[in-house]
Amino acid sequence: MSGVENLGAASIAAAEQQQAQAVDWERIRADFPLLTRAVNDKPLIYFDNANTAQKPVQVVAAVDMFYRRHNANVSRAVHALGTEATEAYEGARKTLARFMKVRGEELVLCSGTTFAINLVAYSWALPRLKAGDVILVSRMEHHANIVPWQLVAERTGATVQVAEILPDGSLDLDALDKAMTPRVKLLALAHVSNVLGTVNPVREICRQARKRGIVTVIDGSQAAPHLPLDVPALGCDFYAVTGHKICGPTGTGALWARRELLEAMPPFIGGGEMIKEVSFEKTTFNDIPHKFEAGTPNIAGFVGLGAALDYLDGIGMEAIRAREGELLAHLTEELDRIEGLRIFGTAPDKAAVVSFLIDGAHAHDLATLLDLEGVAVRSGQHCAHPLLQYYGVAATLRASLAFYNTHAEIESFVAALLKARRLLG
Repeated sequence: MSGVENLGAASIAAAEQQQAQAVDWERIRADFPLLTRAVNDKPLIYFDNANTAQKPVQVVAAVDMFYRRHNANVSRAVHALGTEATEAYEGARKTLARFMKVRGEELVLCSGTTFAINLVAYSWALPRLKAGDVILVSRMEHHANIVPWQLVAERTGATVQVAEILPDGSLDLDALDKAMTPRVKLLALAHVSNVLGTVNPVREICRQARKRGIVTVIDGSQAAPHLPLDVPALGCDFYAVTGHKICGPTGTGALWARRELLEAMPPFIGGGEMIKEVSFEKTTFNDIPHKFEAGTPNIAGFVGLGAALDYLDGIGMEAIRAREGELLAHLTEELDRIEGLRIFGTAPDKAAVVSFLIDGAHAHDLATLLDLEGVAVRSGQHCAHPLLQYYGVAATLRASLAFYNTHAEIESFVAALLKARRLLG
């Protein structure tokens, strides 16, 4: 990075820091009712945000209001409730499109990233790939960005190859560049690792892939909660997000794709709404994105997701990124003081996710003892078996932060962790 670029990055970071300091985070935290409960007679410390984020009262109220006042199916009735439900559902699509800086007609609403990636696998990859073709995936991928490609490879004769990482959890960019051979037709990559917190340089990687004619599929599940998104600027072909990780209801998410790709892809699932006309001789499919949205969607869920994104926009994703950066620095500093503790993933500018182990203590035992202290963390392989195999461990403990967490919670978490360690001898 040049001196000018360094100066620009420093200026942006300073501006974000100012925004974060201007936010009343205590007031923001009060919007999340679940954070006030006790677990095992201890105040809840929720550090499992990479798994699912908590929901502000605004989201709960939006879902409640939909069912109380507007509940009807979408795009199937001309009565008032049907019109209101359709407007609310399509309004959520517009809100999500604005959040991602994309066009709504290129945004397929679905149940989440897993569905979105499978849509690409079966609707784009399966009809196009053949024996000898290569699907390139990184070592750090979630299973949702590995297994669909293995299934496609089994049916087409293509092969899945791995782009390796460096010990600090960053991508080996030199190796990735060499791996992008003419045989590679698709590159599947996480924007942010759910285990390591690594933020991959997606824009540059997609630029190099496009030069080589490689289609790119980006898993944005862990990026959307932490980073301001500008999906078109990334230069990817497909981008998937999951609603429940960005303070929205479960069962919501979306796939963004370039219009020309969506128009050339056959439907993934058949049924209502994805058609214009059906006869026993022929079916004419609906326009995009509705061609891929068969059946009754999670209408109330998407109304809630729209409310969640409005809420996040009200805080500002730049302020959220800066706030979580402060919390991550504090947590990392505290964990670094613990003898025998090993952090997995130390790439610079990572997201607020810390996976670690303590010598002589199993991750599941630690998580169980932490739960007795009211602390919720994730233990296990985090749907990333190949990544943990790289590090030679069976499981890790993962503490993942969100903007509504506090410095006091970090201090209490570390105290609980040290207590659990003592109990394990």
